[in-house]
Amino acid sequence: MKRIRSLPRLPRRARDANKGDFGRVLVVGGSQGMIGAPALTANAALRGGAGLATVAVPQPIQPFVAVLCPCATFLPLPTDRVGELDASAVGQVLDCAGRCDVLAVGPGMGIGTRQQDIVRAVLGQDLPAVIDADGLNNLAKIDGWPVLRRCPLVLTPHPGEFARLTGGTVKDIQADRGGLAASAAQAWGRAGSKDAPLVCVLKGAGTVVTDGRRLYVNSTGNPGMATGGAGDVLTGLLAALIGQGLEPFEAACLAVHVHGLAGDLAAKALGEISLTTSNLLDSLPAAMKETIGR
Repeated sequence: MKRIRSLPRLPRRARDANKGDFGRVLVVGGSQGMIGAPALTANAALRGGAGLATVAVPQPIQPFVAVLCPCATFLPLPTDRVGELDASAVGQVLDCAGRCDVLAVGPGMGIGTRQQDIVRAVLGQDLPAVIDADGLNNLAKIDGWPVLRRCPLVLTPHPGEFARLTGGTVKDIQADRGGLAASAAQAWGRAGSKDAPLVCVLKGAGTVVTDGRRLYVNSTGNPGMATGGAGDVLTGLLAALIGQGLEPFEAACLAVHVHGLAGDLAAKALGEISLTTSNLLDSLPAAMKETIGR
């Protein structure tokens, strides 16, 4: 296993660049009671440098999500009379994905048959995808999901989600974070497309990034980041870096470093106890500038 200690760099932007040059991110998520999650992800994608962000959420909540991220565009997904996703939502997500560069799937999406259909469809398409939160919980309910994968894929579980994906226990996972994450990434990667990488980002103190061959352990971040929505910000940031041309493993290494640094900057200004995800999002530009230099 090769230990990685240096961070990748984003290419310098051309003076005549336009928003289409920096990636189109499609965020898929949201549900009744989870309106903030996809908004945080979209805002983080834009703060992370994405040129465009489109948010696909159930139609009844779309106007409320839009208030939280006015710089994004939207795909209202059809629902039935009780507010559950309609079967046609899957096709609409895939159609919109065809006009984007990278997908961020799962924040606040809830768990159910239609959500699992969306996750299954994402696995079978060709664009890079980041799956987090309820996207991972739905993934864990799809039997044999690794063999369905055609796309470059980054999974971003916390230990509980990783346990659901592997059948392990949180105690055992925390005792060998790097080893178990690497073994899982290697096994999952072998089962799916050999031409598309699979990266596991096992979150927590000392977040681990691995593709089964390389291992990066993050050193930024603090306990103040143990707050609702922090993972949604990481998902958007990671998708933005992939959309700007970084390979999934490189993007994940840079994303976890910048994400943790944003948390450190916010904690320095406000303290760990009162830190919220809004503060983390507000600190992303300074963290990006400190890391990338522009």
